Amino acid sequence: MGTGLKEPMKITTLNVDEHLAPADCRTMADVRQGVDALDRALVQLLTERQGFMDAAARIKADRSKVFDRARIEDVVDKVKAAARASGLSEAIAEPVWRTLIDRCIAYEYDSWDKTKG
Repeated sequence: MGTGLKEPMKITTLNVDEHLAPADCRTMADVRQGVDALDRALVQLLTERQGFMDAAARIKADRSKVFDRARIEDVVDKVKAAARASGLSEAIAEPVWRTLIDRCIAYEYDSWDKTKG
């Protein structure tokens, strides 16, 4: 018998392995250690993002709602603004996010099909 209380949402605690700041790197081993540490942290964040695709598939009653062009452009616009504010090249940010969104949509279709199809 449930208490009516929702289980709190799990939020990823981001762990980034120790590494030098880019300006402090003196060797390619230093550079690679930093890149590898950040890649592992990005995987943690992407895993949580994937969970939201599962949630979207569960919540959306109609498979045709998975692809939403307006939402895609809204996300890309927000990412480009965040990139500008943080100093990330938009030439990196936009294509990375468009690819990420494309793959997340494909994943969400699969998730929708598995749960409702």
